[in-house]
Amino acid sequence: MKNITVIGAGTMGNGIAHVFAQNEYQVNLVDIEQSALDKALATIRKNLDRLLQKERITEEIKSNTLNNITTFTSIADSVKEADLIVEAATENEKIKLQIFKQMDEAAPEKTILASNTSSISITKIAAVTGRPEKVIGMHFMNPVPIMKLVEIIRGYSTSDTVTETIMELSKNLKKIPVEVNDYPGFIANRILMPMINEAIYSLYEGVAGVSEIDHVMKLGMAHPMGPLQLADFIGLDVCLSILNVLYDGFGNQKYAPCPLLVNMVMAGKLGVKSGEGFYDYTESRKAEKISKQFLK
Repeated sequence: MKNITVIGAGTMGNGIAHVFAQNEYQVNLVDIEQSALDKALATIRKNLDRLLQKERITEEIKSNTLNNITTFTSIADSVKEADLIVEAATENEKIKLQIFKQMDEAAPEKTILASNTSSISITKIAAVTGRPEKVIGMHFMNPVPIMKLVEIIRGYSTSDTVTETIMELSKNLKKIPVEVNDYPGFIANRILMPMINEAIYSLYEGVAGVSEIDHVMKLGMAHPMGPLQLADFIGLDVCLSILNVLYDGFGNQKYAPCPLLVNMVMAGKLGVKSGEGFYDYTESRKAEKISKQFLK
């Protein structure tokens, strides 16, 4: 297995492409917009430069990594020789199902189809393909080049052979794979998102402020990042999407998204990527900020 196609050049996609390319795989990186591909390559180059400065890689590794990546704007053209396709599009079920149909139609019969989804059912994704036994979840953690965990999700029909192959592949990437079964939120987000949601409820109900909540969890529970800061980093829209998957899947009120989270997403306050969430990330205002209108 040497030829990898990564679909989606956003934060997760470019990170996944980086890791495969740095480990000497040939990577085809796909996005519908050339500008997104250009931005992804710039991000990968910047991250490689950072690793080079820290003497974690050599100039030769940097050069080889970049040479191992080819960009495409067409799924069909990018998957002709793919041994594995990793879908890393936005966390939207309709979009993912559409992409998997395209992947299945265009890819060789041998190709394994993987999704980086953080919550959407692998079984449901596999059902739109003609190869459900070759469909699996590879949930990388952000930032991909740094984080060691890959959550490997078996769908209802995923074969033992495919699971074993992807587990070994993850180890070849110098990651630590953990196998889980296909239930809403898997393990990572089934546990993480209720904690983030409870932190948002604590803010919404006036129990404590943003920095106070985050400091309690960082200093008292040894978390490297507070839950509200982490939510900003993940993207509040992504958090809302995952909570909705959990709520729909289990029908339990404990997974119902906090109204404050819903309001912030509707207002476009999505965290780091929009410049403001529970914290302000704009150049002119770095201090903590959350508008009182969302608390009403």
